[in-house]
Amino acid sequence: MGIIKNFLKSFIKLSRPRFTFTDNKLIFKINSDLFYEYAIENYETNTRHDSYVLDAYTLKSDEIFLEHIHVDNDVEWEGLPSSIYTSFLKEQLKFKNMEVLEKFEYDGFDFITYKLDEHFILNFIYIYEINKDTFILDVKSNLYTKLLKSFDSSYEYNYEKNSQEVLNLDISLVKQNAIYGYFKLDN
Repeated sequence: MGIIKNFLKSFIKLSRPRFTFTDNKLIFKINSDLFYEYAIENYETNTRHDSYVLDAYTLKSDEIFLEHIHVDNDVEWEGLPSSIYTSFLKEQLKFKNMEVLEKFEYDGFDFITYKLDEHFILNFIYIYEINKDTFILDVKSNLYTKLLKSFDSSYEYNYEKNSQEVLNLDISLVKQNAIYGYFKLDN
């Protein structure tokens, strides 16, 4: 009986998603035994609907903007999701230049710091699983730094932090899919 119980516990640990949002917390799976929790206060969520999507929402707070997209099993992106999202972001927010200052990749997580139009720092966290993509924009650098330190304890953030939120992020890739066609049925 103990062997089956241990097997089930191990299986549950392995099958937990890399990212969840519950009880006002963002929960990130670093590995099968380690999770990082980030509390969110004063946030607004919007459910997003599209025929290609099973579950999608945006979350906006004073510090971060998040878009979570879970596409149907028979749906694929028209390209690499992170590339599509950064192009979408550049177009929607009308940036001329997005310079990559740093980039780190871990199992299911990408961390990228951009310098936008030579003056604004934007931290981008991309989390990917089968049929699920989560894009996080961190304008104050807090979540980005703390989550990245969960993967690499020696990491040091070396860029000037934005003194205030200068981006009004009210965008959604899912909301714009009907116009731009970011998803398609898998043939």
